[in-house]
Amino acid sequence: MRVIRFEIKEKDNNKQIKEFLRDFGVSSSLLTRLKQTENGITVNGNFARTIDRLSTGDRLVISIQNKGHMPKPLENNNVQMVYDDEDILVLNKPFMMPVHESRNHQGDTLANAAACYMVSDTAFRAVYRLDRDTSGLVLIAKNELAASKLAGRIKKDYYAICEGVLTDSGTIDLPIRRVNDSIIKRGVFSDGEKAITHWQAVKSNSESTLLKINLETGRTHQIRVHFSHIGHPLLGDSLYKGNCEQITRQALHCKTIYFTHPVTERSMVIDSDFPEDFYQIKGLI
Repeated sequence: MRVIRFEIKEKDNNKQIKEFLRDFGVSSSLLTRLKQTENGITVNGNFARTIDRLSTGDRLVISIQNKGHMPKPLENNNVQMVYDDEDILVLNKPFMMPVHESRNHQGDTLANAAACYMVSDTAFRAVYRLDRDTSGLVLIAKNELAASKLAGRIKKDYYAICEGVLTDSGTIDLPIRRVNDSIIKRGVFSDGEKAITHWQAVKSNSESTLLKINLETGRTHQIRVHFSHIGHPLLGDSLYKGNCEQITRQALHCKTIYFTHPVTERSMVIDSDFPEDFYQIKGLI
């Protein structure tokens, strides 16, 4: 159970509870569940209805049930925990680790790593996903309020190493869809979904470039497809014809995330180190 307390300020005097909570980001579905939970909503220690009005100085409390399924904890967990509080968990996902369990991956996923830091009857709510072979920060919401307030509101700095030399910065605006004869592979097609990638060259050697990348859209394999299409595939990305001599997986890492905390509403910036295999590419880091 996540208990969140509010002290009502003068600006919210005479607001209905449901209006106050919706302004804070409580969804209609969560509001319904709060009403159905014993003492889910109280004011000054007493049961309250969502239509009741608040007064300056009131102490409003909501109690969010966190019931859900958490997979078994990862054995010999070595996944780095970067940040942890009552509402969110940030893990630094290694490459070759899927985010969610599937038929072919049981007990070896980021969800299993998260189970090492969370109670067993809490749902696993990754706010976004990374490809199995992409490393970096993944933010996990510990309750329904955090999940709904963070969804689609995380800015991410990706770093990639591509073949060839790029300078300055640019934007790739090319539509993407699945290649017809493949379950996995994507490509640039005129009838694809809009996909926009912003990039900035950080450092180059004679053969490759370290890029900082921000996504305006979030299509599957977007970064990998866009840079392969313009003739600069990511190193190690065998699916999109990247050179695999220096690194054995796509050289792509989610290094920094920016967001507003779902409860404290503080601006948050969380950073990670470059993965060890990026250092194999000489002269870039």
